[in-house]
Amino acid sequence: MDDFSRSWTALRAAVAGLADEDFARPSGCADWLVRDLVCHLVIDAQDVLITLATPAGSPPTRDAATYWEVSDTPPTGDDPLDALTVRLAAAYGDPGLLTFHLDDVGSAAGRAAALADPGGRVGTRGEVLTVADYLSAYVLEWTLHHLDLVAHLPRAPRPPEEGLAAARALLERIAGTPFPAGLSDTDALLVGTGRRAPSAAESAALAGAGVRIPLSLG
Repeated sequence: MDDFSRSWTALRAAVAGLADEDFARPSGCADWLVRDLVCHLVIDAQDVLITLATPAGSPPTRDAATYWEVSDTPPTGDDPLDALTVRLAAAYGDPGLLTFHLDDVGSAAGRAAALADPGGRVGTRGEVLTVADYLSAYVLEWTLHHLDLVAHLPRAPRPPEEGLAAARALLERIAGTPFPAGLSDTDALLVGTGRRAPSAAESAALAGAGVRIPLSLG
């Protein structure tokens, strides 16, 4: 719960600190500008609110790791929801409106998470998870998107160290094996999810550890 709050608060603060011109810069998500990514975060915050308000009475079917659908094919941007996100982001026009909407909905999602029972069960995407597992999955989501946000904004604040460590630990669970200790948490996340191509040395270390990359998460 603390990692969720810490990661989400840091990501929203990073968005709040952007200059208007930053919204037109590229993000770390292929073919998305920063404004497209921020619009996606609004949708994510809405999903968190909806899920936390959808209690489930049956046993969990997924945990924080198996929540993710894993593919070795990076997203192409052809998904209808991705296209809708881009159009919706452009419709905001004024970046201040987009920032306000994220702060409004995002604050509510943060409060709902803080008030939720970690042992409660919620339904999402046809599956059931405990609240703790659901929020843990989103620590990875927030951390990766924080890295996406600042990919071309060198002066923007980076994700908190605790969130990076928690996100790496979850990605290693998804991969089924630890990443090489020589990789920083940031590099493990970027390389592991295909956001950055590994160097020759990193490729050799990953192969030696039995890690198959990229892990495309959906």
